[in-house]
Amino acid sequence: MPKYLLIMRGTDESNAAMMADIDEAMATTRQFIEEMAKAGVLLAAEGLDDPGQGVVVDFSGEAPVVTDGPYGETKELFGGFFLLDVASKQEAIEWAKRVPAVPGSKIEVRRVPGSDEVPQVG
Repeated sequence: MPKYLLIMRGTDESNAAMMADIDEAMATTRQFIEEMAKAGVLLAAEGLDDPGQGVVVDFSGEAPVVTDGPYGETKELFGGFFLLDVASKQEAIEWAKRVPAVPGSKIEVRRVPGSDEVPQVG
């Protein structure tokens, strides 16, 4: 079965709304994770630390430049993911529609190519 990554994207505003009621957000997310596990589709789920704690490595110039994160021009930040093993893109979308997200958040659905689809080096 194909794998799909449900990428959680938020803005400063949606992240603040989630943090305002973090206990409820965590409880509903745990319940959602349990539903996916019971359905046998969940391969992994992780949230990320505050973007201000990260760094950005920029390869625009001759040498990589490291700056404290998050990337300044980003309006939406990658906040975590769910990796699913489902039968179709439509099934992944149906799961994405059930993610307990706050208003202003988005879930990006991306297929993970199988190892047989990745170009092999000579």
